[in-house]
Amino acid sequence: MSEMREKIKTADNRHKLADAIRGAQVATADRGDVVIDMKEADLARIEILAQDLKAVFDEVPADDLQWDFAVSSGLQPRLWIDATSHVMMARDRRTYRFVRDTRLGRIVLAESTDVGPISDAVTNYIAERIVERQKLMEGERISLRPANVSMESTERRHSGTSSASMAPRPSVFSNAVTIMTWFLIGALAGAGALLAFFWDRLAQFF
Repeated sequence: MSEMREKIKTADNRHKLADAIRGAQVATADRGDVVIDMKEADLARIEILAQDLKAVFDEVPADDLQWDFAVSSGLQPRLWIDATSHVMMARDRRTYRFVRDTRLGRIVLAESTDVGPISDAVTNYIAERIVERQKLMEGERISLRPANVSMESTERRHSGTSSASMAPRPSVFSNAVTIMTWFLIGALAGAGALLAFFWDRLAQFF
C-alpha cells in the first residue's frame, strides 16, 4: 500500500514539475515581450506548443504524408499542422488561435491563452483526419455505370469469347474436298459449254 502511494506521489510530482516548467517558459515569454521583439516572443510561445505536441506528432504514421508539423518563423510565426490548418498567436500576443483555411474563408477551430486546450484541439483534429483517411482508403469501389449495362456487356464479352472458342475450325481434308468439288463443278460446266458450242458439228455424226 505504501509503495502504491509513493508511486502516485512520484507521478503527481512529475506532473507538477511539467506544469511548473511550462509556467516558467510562459513567464519567460511574457518577460520577453518587453525585452525582445514581439516576433521572437510569438515564436517562443509557438515552440512551447510544438514541444507539447511532439509526442502526438511522433505517433502519426510515417506513411501519412498529409501533415506538415513544422514551425515557420516568418513575420507571424506559426505551427503548421497540415496545408490548411495552423496555430498562430492572436493580436494580444498571449492567445493561441488554431485556425483552418477553407473555400469560404478562415475559421477558428480553437482559441485559448493556455497551451492545454489548444494541444487537445490539435490532437482531436489530427485523429479525425486520420480516421477520414482510413475510411477513404478502405472504402468500397462503386461503379458509376448502370448495373444492367455492365452485366450485358460482360455477358456479351463472355458469349463472344465462348462462341469463338467453341466454333469448329475447318480441317485440311475438308478444305481439299471443297476444292475438288468446285473443280469438278467447273469442269462439268466447261464441258457443257463446249458441247453446246460444237453441237451443230457433232450432230452430223449421229
